[in-house]
Order: sequence, then C-alpha cells, then structure tokens
Amino acid sequence: MAAAATPAASTGASRSTGRLRARALAVAGSVAAALALWVVGEPLLGYGLVVESPGVPPRDLGASAIAVMSLAPALLGWGLLELLERFTRHARAVWTTAALVVLAASFLPFLGVTVDTGGAVVLALMHVAVAAVLIPVFWRTSTPRA
Repeated sequence: MAAAATPAASTGASRSTGRLRARALAVAGSVAAALALWVVGEPLLGYGLVVESPGVPPRDLGASAIAVMSLAPALLGWGLLELLERFTRHARAVWTTAALVVLAASFLPFLGVTVDTGGAVVLALMHVAVAAVLIPVFWRTSTPRA
C-alpha cells in the first residue's frame, strides 16, 4: 500500500504545477498578443512590417517571424528566472530589472532600420505587449530560494 502524500508535499507540488502552468500560459499569451497586433497592423490596417537595414535586403515580417521573435525571448526569460530562483534570494528583483533592461534594449534596432511609421508603431506595440504579458506573470510567480 502506498503512503499518502503529506499535505505540505502536495501543496508544494500543486504550487509548482500552478507556477509552471501560469508561466507557460504567459509565454503563449505573449506570442498571441504579438500575433494579434500583427493581424491588426498588417493584414487589417495595411501597415507594412517591412524592415530595411543598410546592406541587407528588405525583410517582410510575417506571422512566423513575429511568433519566433516573441517566443524566443519569452523562453529565454523564463529560463533566466528559473536559474535565478535556484541561486539567489533576489531572483524576482534581478529578473524584473533584467526584463526591463531587455525591453528598453529591444527598441535600439529601431535606430538602425527603416520602417514606415505605422509599421514602427505596430512593432513597438508588439515589444510592449510581450513584456506586458510576461513581466507581471513571471514577477507574481517568482519564489525566493529557501
């Protein structure tokens, strides 16, 4: 006969499962938010999300590019938070600061590329939308190292 799990053990496991679920939903939600803005910006409003850089052919940012460019930093951010939670008591503060720095730095490429004004606004909104979904959820689910 198997021993019953202690209430503390089952509470910890359910808390961990809840944190995992919330973070996975945040990642999915951040990608969905970016794609929703792409749908509104490009197909519906007709803003060209064509980015031109000196010496590089123009690149039209389609749905797959938007999905990848929002999924990659979301997963990297999640991984960083998991590492910080294992090694420091200040994971929440360090991660939040890093996330805000990355958000600010994500606007730097706008200085070296050419994109029409409507497209630039849509792209900027995508950056903010991804952060607006991820940062609060990851902050809320962060737990300090024991």
